[in-house]
Amino acid sequence: MDHADRHRDRIRRGDRDPDRSGGRDRSGAMPTVGSLDELVGLLASGRGLYVRRPVGPDADLPGLSSRDELTGAQLPGLSAGPLDAEPWWGDRPLRRWAARRLHDYAHLPRVRDGRVRPWLLRGSEAGRGPDNEPLVHEVEPIGWIDPRVVAEADAEITRQSRPWGPLDRHG
Repeated sequence: MDHADRHRDRIRRGDRDPDRSGGRDRSGAMPTVGSLDELVGLLASGRGLYVRRPVGPDADLPGLSSRDELTGAQLPGLSAGPLDAEPWWGDRPLRRWAARRLHDYAHLPRVRDGRVRPWLLRGSEAGRGPDNEPLVHEVEPIGWIDPRVVAEADAEITRQSRPWGPLDRHG
């Protein structure tokens, strides 16, 4: 049984992992993706995966809408980062793709709110936001992304021979 199968089984059974970093929604039902390899397994098992970084599904799901920070406009879905590898990525390592996607927004807890935590979701794209980010609806929460996974992603990017940094407008 691979990482994706184990994760799907945990979701189906409603298992919770008390040894993870405390990240559960109020119902306690959302599992935690605990390693970059587990995330890669989920990416390899299907398309339509996104990462979202506000405080969690309890706050996001009731309205299923984001707001443009500059104009205040209500958007027709949740802004989220796509995790699916693009066709042009070819046969490059999916682990590096996943690491890059997580690393791109690793600065958000520092510049926005210390409560910001990444969580994984499956959904459908309803449109694009003002920064060309996908706006996702028909959302199915998959799990929290443990801070150790973000640290693994940062380490993976650091090992690359070319310099790269997050998409940080603030510094």
